[in-house]
Amino acid sequence: MIDRKLILYVLIGIIAFALWNAWQKDYGQVEKQNTTTMATESTGTASAATNEAAEAAPSQAMPIPESRLIKVHTDVLDVAIDTIGGDIIHANLLKYPEIIYKEHATKLLSDDDVRYYTAQSGLISKIGPDFVGKQGQYTSSQKDYALQPGKNNLEVKLLWTNPSGLVVTKTFIFTKDKYDFAVNYEIVNGSKDPWIGKFYAQIKRKDFDSKSGMFSFNTYTGAAISSAETPYEKISFSKMDDYAKENHGFIHDSQGGWVAMQQRYFLSVWIPQQNKTYRYFSNVSNGIYTIGLSDNAVTVPAGQKTTIGATLYAGPGITENLAPLATGLDHIVDYGWLFLIANAFFWLLKKIYLVVGNWGWAIILMTILIKLAFYKLSESSCRSMARMRELMPKMQALKERYADDKKKLQQATMDLYKQEKINPMNLGGCLPMLIQIPFFIALYYVLMGAVELRHAPFIFWIHDLSAYDPYYVLPILMGLSMVMQQRLNPTSADPMQAKMMMFMPVVFTIFFLKFPAGLVLYWFVSNLLSILQQWYINKTLAKHKHVKRN
Repeated sequence: MIDRKLILYVLIGIIAFALWNAWQKDYGQVEKQNTTTMATESTGTASAATNEAAEAAPSQAMPIPESRLIKVHTDVLDVAIDTIGGDIIHANLLKYPEIIYKEHATKLLSDDDVRYYTAQSGLISKIGPDFVGKQGQYTSSQKDYALQPGKNNLEVKLLWTNPSGLVVTKTFIFTKDKYDFAVNYEIVNGSKDPWIGKFYAQIKRKDFDSKSGMFSFNTYTGAAISSAETPYEKISFSKMDDYAKENHGFIHDSQGGWVAMQQRYFLSVWIPQQNKTYRYFSNVSNGIYTIGLSDNAVTVPAGQKTTIGATLYAGPGITENLAPLATGLDHIVDYGWLFLIANAFFWLLKKIYLVVGNWGWAIILMTILIKLAFYKLSESSCRSMARMRELMPKMQALKERYADDKKKLQQATMDLYKQEKINPMNLGGCLPMLIQIPFFIALYYVLMGAVELRHAPFIFWIHDLSAYDPYYVLPILMGLSMVMQQRLNPTSADPMQAKMMMFMPVVFTIFFLKFPAGLVLYWFVSNLLSILQQWYINKTLAKHKHVKRN
């Protein structure tokens, strides 16, 4: 009979390999630099029926000259705005270095090489500022803006005019310590004719790090939308490709909502006015994936003015930042298919962190709480393993007696189980390990998706819980803890299976070498607690047996 614990170890080994494979895909990417690509709007008239803003115009391969850029610096963002169209072509997250202890900020939006990723918005009309296949040229009173000390807001105004008297002011309003900023259009129609046009907002991105791993353990990279019917819906790059093959993009009409591009830890989101109906769309052109929205035609009579706008968020995937902005944005932090457990796990982990002030200690205390919650359940398994250990001499004697008759050996073994009131179908010592699996995977997703744990230090040499232990101390300790666990439990009666079990700690240690330190820390502490519990139960049973004999 195959040892059930061996089967469970193999299962966990497969899961560990799948997680390791996914981790390597997410963290082993070599980021390439690419030539600038800029896609401008191409639409029909303002009254066209479908998908106007999704039709990309010819790309521009040359780098955008500095003379066209307006630089904006706040306490959390460095932004570059292209005066053609007023698009956000650069956004650096100043509080999130690309590499730990380095000054280089994470580049979220960029127009360079294969990592093209920009946020666009505009007004499409026959008389501007944006036209079919061409964006308008804005002007600004200065080239550099900075949020001044003691100030909470920073306004950046771009101006577009035409000879007939139409004036459009595109205003960006940045706020201290905020990653969301308003993008408003004031349309003043000083001409003799009504202005008719459409507002659109879209995010354009190349597919540069969205490879899928085994069992979908990778974090999601791709687009997402929200509508009244579905608060959060993923529109993957592959889906966009499928829509494009059918000669149309994704099209959906809904009131309110938002569009986003998300990746591990960070995202960008356009959030329009929630009291209006928009057409949501996707498009694929020249290797650029677009997700966007446009509203119905707006008319500004001669001599009148109106304001149209939206909010752009470009920053970390922190639920507390996102949830107040729009319905469904709290779902956008990707915790995979175990999101319910992962969300609860991270919620409690954050509460512990607020008390202890260290994510490593928070993980340790969280592990202890999980063990306490399942103590009674695992206690029965530990007692079963202790009793099985006591029976090993009798089982060995049966094996020697019926060495040449496997059928009699099996019958005698079953009789022994019956006599000692042991259920052979019981998982025995496997249950505590089985309980750990969903929490293990949930913590993996939290480490992959929670930006709060990115570059989070623990103690001594472990400066980043989301990266592997540079000296491999934790994986080795974890492997030794597995060896200690096995010595407290009975060995398999089958010599081959016993040898395989002895080899398992080596296999797991190798798998865990490149795992995030936070994940290895959780498994190591869980093993230690299981060892303490098994040792205590073994000692208690032995003491009870000694008292009973006397």
